[in-house]
Amino acid sequence: MFKKHENEIETGAAQRNPNPSASSSPHPRPDLAPTPTKGAQAVIGPSIVIKGEISGQEDVLVHGRVEGTVKLVQNNLTVGSGGFAKADVHAMVITVEGEVEGDLTGDERVIIRSSGTIRGNILAPRVSLEDGAKFKGSIDMDVPRAASQESPVKPVATPAPREEKAPTASSGAAAAKAG
Repeated sequence: MFKKHENEIETGAAQRNPNPSASSSPHPRPDLAPTPTKGAQAVIGPSIVIKGEISGQEDVLVHGRVEGTVKLVQNNLTVGSGGFAKADVHAMVITVEGEVEGDLTGDERVIIRSSGTIRGNILAPRVSLEDGAKFKGSIDMDVPRAASQESPVKPVATPAPREEKAPTASSGAAAAKAG
């Protein structure tokens, strides 16, 4: 009787976890990977070099080297104090503590910490440069609003000014005869 009860317990456990070795595997299956949650952050370590395009649905912290493009339209990018990015970057919030060569587009803001160095242009509605930050490029804070935020009233186009012709020698002679 005791054996039968123990067997039922094992069968019930097997039904809940039909492949017990899968849960104890040091390498999780990609199809079972959890979806990123808000606040999740991918870290590019100091010895990592990435060449190409980075895009995703989570924040990214760069301590290594990135070359190419970075598109994190709904997320944030931080280039750490030891990080280097030779890339055009588009993200919600971009924070630079290390070095960036390339154009930065921040949908909310771009922050350059005192240890940060930027060589490129910045396009963002809010830009913050801490004392000691190094920056060479242009800053454009006149970012067009999204279509959903635009007012329904459109400005009326003004007609182009009419050019007046300068008097020519022949028109001046005609005017002199008339007068």
